[in-house]
Amino acid sequence: MQRKFITNLALLLFLNFLIKPFWIFGIDRTVQNTVSAEEYGTYFALFNFSMLFNILLDVGITNYNNKNIALHKQLLSKYFSGIVVFKFLLAVIYFLVTFVVGYMVGYDSSRFYMLLFLSINQFLISFIQYLRSNIAGLQLFTLDSMLSVLDKTLMIGFCVVLLWGNVFDVEFQLMHFVYAQTLAYSITLFIVFGIVLTKTRHFKFKLDKSFLFLILKQTYPYALLVLTMTFYYRLDAIMLDMMLEDGERQASIYAQAYRLMDASNQIGVLFAALLLPMFANMIKNNKKLDELVKLSFSLLFVPAIVLAVFSYTFSKEIMELLYDSNTTESANVLSVLMACFVAIASTYIFGTLLTANGSLKILNKLAIGGMLLNFILNLVLIPRFQAEGSAIASLITQFLIVVLQIIVAKKVFNFSINYKFIGAVTLYVLMIITLINGISMYISGFVIQFIVFISISIVLGITMRIINLKKMYQIVVDREL
Repeated sequence: MQRKFITNLALLLFLNFLIKPFWIFGIDRTVQNTVSAEEYGTYFALFNFSMLFNILLDVGITNYNNKNIALHKQLLSKYFSGIVVFKFLLAVIYFLVTFVVGYMVGYDSSRFYMLLFLSINQFLISFIQYLRSNIAGLQLFTLDSMLSVLDKTLMIGFCVVLLWGNVFDVEFQLMHFVYAQTLAYSITLFIVFGIVLTKTRHFKFKLDKSFLFLILKQTYPYALLVLTMTFYYRLDAIMLDMMLEDGERQASIYAQAYRLMDASNQIGVLFAALLLPMFANMIKNNKKLDELVKLSFSLLFVPAIVLAVFSYTFSKEIMELLYDSNTTESANVLSVLMACFVAIASTYIFGTLLTANGSLKILNKLAIGGMLLNFILNLVLIPRFQAEGSAIASLITQFLIVVLQIIVAKKVFNFSINYKFIGAVTLYVLMIITLINGISMYISGFVIQFIVFISISIVLGITMRIINLKKMYQIVVDREL
């Protein structure tokens, strides 16, 4: 199982690093620099708002389906027919709730128009994720890896034409960016649907009420978990937009820094997508989890802490390199958010492990507590510190949650404490902090500083065996691992 994890992770990372950085820094960043800060701030706030009730499109089906298809592949045909119909019913509920709440908070017609297409995009994303959960559940990780970048590849093609193609004799508008996403998601949906259809014995577009109630009964804990986590991940930009007079500008500042954390966060998403069915399968077969947990944690923690330390030290240089305005303010936000990424990265390991085990009751308690804490902290910190206040609220919330998840995972799986590994990780963190201070003092040139720091950090991680290349090689060549 470790071999499968490493080989498929390598492919998944390669494909995503090939496509998604260009999408985030080439397309999305260019769009923000092209339109006004206030206009992009409105888009970012509405995008986050459209995600608040995203769980109504899924109610935990994707995670539940991923786990169960991994355990019982013969259920694919039965589940597929019933869930596809259910997804459309959930879409109706999602649109009603989203627009009613949007009306209650006072959105005008122009915001509602953009929100409509952003909500359609959420529906398409949710449907694609469900379809891909079937492919991952069947352990077809190579195929799933290729499909994971299909939508972004299409979006890049459409946006390149819109931004630089000079094909249309019209000025670029933010809604063109939204339309391009809708088209790309639609094409991806049809392709992935066709692939899953070939893996099923039959498909019948029919409503089965008893099946729907059975699914709801089994998935509502997943739904509650995702809902509460979405709230404390996405409330920040919405509260900035609503609480401050210059809310659109503050949301735009937050978006500039958040983009970098979100780009880094994609690594964690990829890990979780691979680990969930693997953990579920290993737990079912009573296989030892320690080594895979340690391996996945070390592979994710090292880049997380390296990026966090570098971003904290050179936040101003990074922002000035990427953006045309508000770089001082967004640099302060970046310093905090990239530290937050360290906690989020760890959550993708231990939260996924607990999800695969079905420990949803405790995860939901933690998530509800995190949501309430994040909301209260935002209320207190936003009026005083504005966008930076939201980042601080996230930092406190995320670190508290991951510490509690680690404690719970140790208790549930009876993990022994590896003091040698903890000591090595602690020493590694101290060494790269010392390293970055030395580089900032004695080496000039941002690009050179970045290359030197990343190179030495990787060498240190390997030398100190935080990343054990020998173990990884043995896993790859030994098909029994």
